[in-house]
Amino acid sequence: MMAADAGTAILENKDSEPKIPDKQNTKFDVIVIGAGPSGYTAGIYCSRAGYNTLILSGILPGGQLVNTTEVENYPGFENGIMGPDLMIEMRKQTQRMGTMIIDDEVVNVDFRHKPFKVLTASEEYECRAVIIATGANPRKLGLEGEQTFGGKGVSYCATCDGPFFRNQELIVVGGGDSAIEEATFLTKFATTVHLIHRRDELRASKVMQERALNNEKIKFHWDSKVIDIKGEQKMNQAVIKNLKTGEEKTLDVGGLFVAIGHEPNTKLFVNQINLDEEGYIILKNKAQTNIEGVFAAGDVHDRNYRQAITAAGFGCMAAIDVDKYLTENA
Repeated sequence: MMAADAGTAILENKDSEPKIPDKQNTKFDVIVIGAGPSGYTAGIYCSRAGYNTLILSGILPGGQLVNTTEVENYPGFENGIMGPDLMIEMRKQTQRMGTMIIDDEVVNVDFRHKPFKVLTASEEYECRAVIIATGANPRKLGLEGEQTFGGKGVSYCATCDGPFFRNQELIVVGGGDSAIEEATFLTKFATTVHLIHRRDELRASKVMQERALNNEKIKFHWDSKVIDIKGEQKMNQAVIKNLKTGEEKTLDVGGLFVAIGHEPNTKLFVNQINLDEEGYIILKNKAQTNIEGVFAAGDVHDRNYRQAITAAGFGCMAAIDVDKYLTENA
């Protein structure tokens, strides 16, 4: 079982150096596609269980946390840790457990036959089990200032970053459940939350709408959109435009939260595994997809929590399910 194997594996790897990628080795027990908190955690657990494990991290490993500044809510860091630093530590730990990590992008997969095939631009790999941990990206407004002030006032996660904006006026963009949930959460810290919505009514559920409409701290800007984000070291202004009247006005705010949805990184898996109407992976049983031996972990299937700690937890769960699957199909 995993617990027994893990104890042996961690002792064997305790003082070992990280493996140097050997691209001549193309056959693995487990391949993890993606290298955020879920991918690294899955790699740690699979390697500790004694499986020859490869992580294909993509060109920009680390997931969304590489674009995050200070992380205060990941356990184990009393004074917080910068997002990129957390990913570096996870990567080092994963390598120390014996996981092979190759920074290459997967361009195609074949889950129709076993062993499974995972292809990059330069190599074809085979494996007995796959864990998909490719994550999801927040939809963006498409403004230049959004890129300039990402992590400097512009955020895509109120739960992650809200506490950094105490006693400031903030903006939330969106009109669905996520936007209303974010705006309501931010009223715990902000003096005022300006909710910017393109329409004249919300798309959120009735209960969520009533909660927001009755919150004195939330100010609604109907039929409007953000057209510019300004600032120097950090953003401090947003220009909004009324789509019906054409009127523009500038709001002095400390932060802007974009809550217009996420896009799971699953285009690669269309016609390979079952996806829902929004592209999220559908799990059939625990962490397993509809294809036996193919598992998923993190934001690629999780539309609700989207936290580093929950992604890591899903990575652990997927690895444990992989261990059970490989043991039963040895």
